[in-house]
This record gives sequence, C-alpha cells and structure tokens, in this order.
Amino acid sequence: MNDWIIHLIEQGGYAGIFVLMVLENVFPPIPSELIMGMGGIAVAHGSMRFWPLLFVGTAGSTLGNYVWFLLGDRFGYQRLKPIVGRWGRWLTMDWHDVERATAFFQRHGQWVVFAMRFSPFLRTMISLPAGLAHMRHGRFLLFTFAGAAVWNTLLIHGGRLVAQYLSAFEDVIGYAVLGLTGLFVVWYLWRVITWRPRD
Repeated sequence: MNDWIIHLIEQGGYAGIFVLMVLENVFPPIPSELIMGMGGIAVAHGSMRFWPLLFVGTAGSTLGNYVWFLLGDRFGYQRLKPIVGRWGRWLTMDWHDVERATAFFQRHGQWVVFAMRFSPFLRTMISLPAGLAHMRHGRFLLFTFAGAAVWNTLLIHGGRLVAQYLSAFEDVIGYAVLGLTGLFVVWYLWRVITWRPRD
C-alpha cells in the first residue's frame, strides 16, 4: 500500500507536489501536512530530493495564498462580500470569519502573515485580510514564502523520520495516509453540509 502511494507521488513528481500545494491553499480538504509529509517519505526512499521538494512545495503554498491575497486586494470589502456570501458554503466561511481575520491582522500587524504559516486553520485565511489591507505585494510574498519554507522543512523532515523509524510498518503507513485523507474529506463534507451563515 505504501509503495502505491509513493508511486503516485513519483508519477506526479515535483510538478504534482506544486499543484497539490497550490490547491491545498486555495481550496480544501487535503492538508499540506499530508502532502509534504509524504514528500518527506519519498525523500527518504530516494525518489525525491530535499531542496527541489522544499522549493516547489513552498512556491505552491505561496502561489495558493497569493490567490486569496489578490482577491482581497483587487475586490475590496464591498465587492468581496457578495462573493463570500455566495460561495461561503464551499469555502466553509462567512463574512463574520473575514471580519474576525481582518481584526486579527490589524491587531497583530503584517508579521502575522509569517507567523500564521504555522497555524493549520489561519494560514490561508490570513491572506485575505492582508489583501484587503493592501499590504505591499512583495512584502506579502516574502513573508509567506519564508513562513511556508520553515513549515515545509519541518514537514519534510517529519516524513523522513516516519520513513526511517517505521520502515517495518510501511503497509500500515500507507493505510494510515489513506485513512487520514478520507477523514479530511469527510470532515470537509460535514462542514459543507452543516454550514450555516451567521449574518
């Protein structure tokens, strides 16, 4: 089972990792922890190299976050609100979430873009208020890339450790990865089905 998952990663290669990381930051439900963790296992198996994997994963994270940043920067509050109202169910957020993230961004300053890369729930959400606040594009991209690089480094090393210490249980790892992916998909679908706007 684990060999099959590694084979999928190898087939997609670095381009596949890049696309997955872009999508993970634009639209749920597959988390970067799973993508880059499996990439780390591929590094341990010798089918990927650390530095190219880190670069494409970080570039994908940055681009995915930049999509949300551009939405906020180009649309502004008035034009963005109806979009969130219409697509909020699929994004599992409403305007109240945007306002909370904006207040958080304003309270803690632009460095929060870097710091939130380590938060599973706020790392993508914070890009929207950064755009709404018209943060400088270069500064946003730099902070996002730097934060994502640190986080992805930890995830890759985590995957390598898993491969090293649990090599005797590779089949179990494969089933666990599929199980976790299934749980994330179920969680996302549950959020979509039970989602109710607050305003």
